[in-house]
Amino acid sequence: MGEREAALRLDERWARIRSGAEHAEYAEAEGLLAELIGALRGPARTDPACAARLGLRLGDLAARRFAGGDRAGALAAVEEGLRYGQQAAGHDPEYARWYARGLINQGVWLAWPLSDADRLPRHPLGTAAESGPSAIERAAGERARDLTRAAVEVWHGLDQHDPVNRRGLAQAEVFLGDRLAELGLVEEAVAWAVDAEGGFRRLLLSAPGGQEAEEAEEALDHIGRQLELRLRFLSFDSLANLRTRGLLPERLLPRAVVAARIQGVAEDGIAAGLGLGADQVGTMLEVTPWRAAWRFELRGPDGLWSALDGPWRSSTEVRNRTAADMGAELVHRFRESADHPGEGGYWRVLLWWHEEGDPAGARFRHTAGPDTPGSAPADGTPS
Repeated sequence: MGEREAALRLDERWARIRSGAEHAEYAEAEGLLAELIGALRGPARTDPACAARLGLRLGDLAARRFAGGDRAGALAAVEEGLRYGQQAAGHDPEYARWYARGLINQGVWLAWPLSDADRLPRHPLGTAAESGPSAIERAAGERARDLTRAAVEVWHGLDQHDPVNRRGLAQAEVFLGDRLAELGLVEEAVAWAVDAEGGFRRLLLSAPGGQEAEEAEEALDHIGRQLELRLRFLSFDSLANLRTRGLLPERLLPRAVVAARIQGVAEDGIAAGLGLGADQVGTMLEVTPWRAAWRFELRGPDGLWSALDGPWRSSTEVRNRTAADMGAELVHRFRESADHPGEGGYWRVLLWWHEEGDPAGARFRHTAGPDTPGSAPADGTPS
């Protein structure tokens, strides 16, 4: 009993330091955390409260290691912590919540090489991808997806009358969407994000004021931005399928219409696929611009490509035009310009929706040179 009480007293002090209520220098905090983890190991074998706290504190250690650049050390610590967290999860809803958050953190750290700062895949998807995740990275991403799905199930199993659990479930669904998007399962990623959005809206309605409402509003802003960005990764078939499933919010329909037009879908096809009137589609295309960004490159005698400046590396807003239309116009302009290297030179152009190097991939590609057979532009679908 004395060992348990001493460990819990150390845990109380660590909790104060972790929250900022008590100050400790970095080295002192490191030492205290190591001492606490050691003190909890004995009683954790038989005591659920100590096991849950050991899982939580190993998670704290993992976070500190990850922040310090030691991803492997972070993964080892959180893996051990989750074993204790799972052991305790069935004894108390709070312990289950700690366990679910640990699963999500492990998923984030496993998938870290696959996602950028905006939680979008680092690697373009599909046939136009110039590079992709390694086999090891993809395997880690798949495990991250499975762990995050497990966290969603833990939250689902808790009392959904409790707003803490409803918020935890919605947050877990957001993270599951991130993990699915990194693996190229963008339609399902959008579906989960839309589901999470509904959860946060219900939270906002049930708690119209206070910190909970503020957190829900912040989450809704984040999800809204994510959904707008992720539409760039979707084929028209996926957009139409989401619309059929009721998972394409009305506010995103103008962007979905533009996305389809960029891919080369005719206006009547867009109307039929998205269940809209022809006049609605026409209006959305006229009032909703998309940003086309392009880069022309020349190949030197050394075989290396170098980008041109001025109008050949730029962007502009366009309306009701496909990527192929815009790309063909740029190719024509370049061929008529003084910067064209002539029939003996090699050149290429890449066109993106949104920004140069967009992770969703180039929407139009064209390479020309004396021994290149008429290179066909990309069809405009997410690459």
